[in-house]
Amino acid sequence: MKRAVHAEWTKLRTLPSTWWLLTATVVMTLAVGAAALSSVTTHVCPSAAACHEDTVKLSLTGIWLGQATVLILGALSIGAEYGTGTIRTTLTAIPHRPKVLASKAAVLAAVTAVAGTLAVAASLLAGRLILPGNGFTTKEGYPPLSPTDTTTLRAAFGSVLLLMLIAVLGLGLAALLRDSAGAITAGLGLLYITPLLADLLASPTWKDRVERWAPMPAGLSIQATRNLARLPIGPWPGLGVLAAYAMGLLIAGGVLFRTRDA
Repeated sequence: MKRAVHAEWTKLRTLPSTWWLLTATVVMTLAVGAAALSSVTTHVCPSAAACHEDTVKLSLTGIWLGQATVLILGALSIGAEYGTGTIRTTLTAIPHRPKVLASKAAVLAAVTAVAGTLAVAASLLAGRLILPGNGFTTKEGYPPLSPTDTTTLRAAFGSVLLLMLIAVLGLGLAALLRDSAGAITAGLGLLYITPLLADLLASPTWKDRVERWAPMPAGLSIQATRNLARLPIGPWPGLGVLAAYAMGLLIAGGVLFRTRDA
């Protein structure tokens, strides 16, 4: 297994797109989060306390966009090999296909965890610096964002896990479809189009169901730190829904990866 992991790490780090996508994950997550933080102020509310703003979730808004780049990275981690035909070389060197796919998933999750941690830490730091200037002060009931706070830590840790799961989801789709472009298109549709459909549904019942069982709205519930009783699904169960999608697609892709020709 160690040999397979080392081989996958070598391949992933030598992909030209890897470092660009990881850098884009950090930069876009921070940029979108900072823009969201700068656009919200207590001046539009009767009082600061009346805003009821979830400042932790607001700071982590950029994860909504950052997940797209890790999805692409996950799809390219195996899809690029199918595109160039080097998947045959990989399977000649390591014929045990489940080991190959597991190694890809492990390396992908590890590099995504590093980029995700940097992105989340930078976003929370931006929130700590920007929010007080917009009226969200300790005096008004909004203490500075801190990883020592259990709910903030849960949202931060959960956001990193979310990015890891999205990357694995991309890998699973690419293993299933054997095509990077198809996997990226399907993954982006699953993440972004489904929530838009929920907003278009006239039935509150069906909208609630989509928000509970679609991967992105369910997964992003992990970021909530206020008014948890009003969520369609709780933070950890919501992340569990996303994990089920990611693991389900990875297993399905793994079954086909094992049974069909390269």
